[in-house]
Amino acid sequence: MTEPIPNSYVTRAGFKLEAALIAFNVDVSGLVCADLGSHAGGFVDCLLQHGAGKVYSIDTSYGTLAWKLRRDPRVVVMERTNAMHATLPEPVDLVTVDVGWTRQEHVLPNVARMLKPSGRVITLVKPHYEAEPSLLVDGVLAPDHVESVVSLIIGRIKSGGWSVLTRVESPLSGHGGNREVLLSLERA
Repeated sequence: MTEPIPNSYVTRAGFKLEAALIAFNVDVSGLVCADLGSHAGGFVDCLLQHGAGKVYSIDTSYGTLAWKLRRDPRVVVMERTNAMHATLPEPVDLVTVDVGWTRQEHVLPNVARMLKPSGRVITLVKPHYEAEPSLLVDGVLAPDHVESVVSLIIGRIKSGGWSVLTRVESPLSGHGGNREVLLSLERA
């Protein structure tokens, strides 16, 4: 059973992933993982602190991954790399996704190519990035629209050949107070 880590993470995103690991009862000890949309590395840090054996840190940016993660021998830094096109030298046990502006349905086909047959995915869904612009006010999706947008996203994910095992609300809000959801997926 995964337990909360009392240490802090390099970004608050680490606490979002930690909540999912606990809620989904995922033990990452010794696993080979890929984190898509790493940026400064909150998810990467969380995976390492929970015992991951190796993490491929994939992001389109350059130089943003925290120094402590960049120099960790368990981290393979893949900067200037788009998650939709990244290729890995080996299949992984777990893929974590926090890609912001990219829709889930666009990144998940490549995630499927990265995973071992028994692999799992934990993805952070940001409804405000996938909602119709008319539903946003100053970049914020009104709470009464969140569930309908999440349902549409889940429908697209399922249509793409994935099973949604479970979901949990993010313990922290996104930009502007937007609600976010974490999903546990496996290939259908």
